[in-house]
Amino acid sequence: MIEISNLEFQYGDADFRLRIPQLSVAVGEKVAIVGPSGSGKTTLLMLIAGVQVAERGAIRVGDRSVAKMDDAERRSFRISNIGFVFQEFELLDYLTVRENILLPFLINDDLKIDANVQAAADQLAESMGIAGKLSRHPKRLSQGERQRAAICRALITRPRVLLADEPTGSLDPVATDQIVQLLLVRASEIHATVLLVTHDHRLLGQFDRTIDLVECQAAGAPAEAS
Repeated sequence: MIEISNLEFQYGDADFRLRIPQLSVAVGEKVAIVGPSGSGKTTLLMLIAGVQVAERGAIRVGDRSVAKMDDAERRSFRISNIGFVFQEFELLDYLTVRENILLPFLINDDLKIDANVQAAADQLAESMGIAGKLSRHPKRLSQGERQRAAICRALITRPRVLLADEPTGSLDPVATDQIVQLLLVRASEIHATVLLVTHDHRLLGQFDRTIDLVECQAAGAPAEAS
């Protein structure tokens, strides 16, 4: 599903540089990404999603080469094929929870809201325990409820790839366990490939594989840990 080779990326003149000789993630695989702050975990997700563009190397998601797309193509591909759960939720305060969940359909002309999509939003909200909050605005939700809404938004398009950047960083351990379990269960239902960045090593047993990004870059091959 995801194939990366000879990847190099740098932010302007900054000292940081991400180098990944080779990394592969299979269809439907659930992978945790670990590493210290500044090792490039968030950058890697942004490159896979096409938010950032690598200086060198190749990133393929399915049968598409991210590097060969222009800005408009990357944006359309990302909205239709990739669900992204951000650490800070990135919900829009002026929209209701329902509208936030349906946001990919509101900003992409290729996606149309119909009765099936509305029903899917209701079902996702129900499964995440926020069905009674759909008419509220994000400021009236708890941290955990905002994260659940953000996960619903990431899943509403039934993406092929689900990327999550420290999605439970602001939650307590009990809420963290609940959120990650819900995210993985919902992703399995739609056969999505999952890459989740985390500093919480308690969670690693829930994933098929763990990639240490520092070891991955240093060894010249994808590093695995159980």
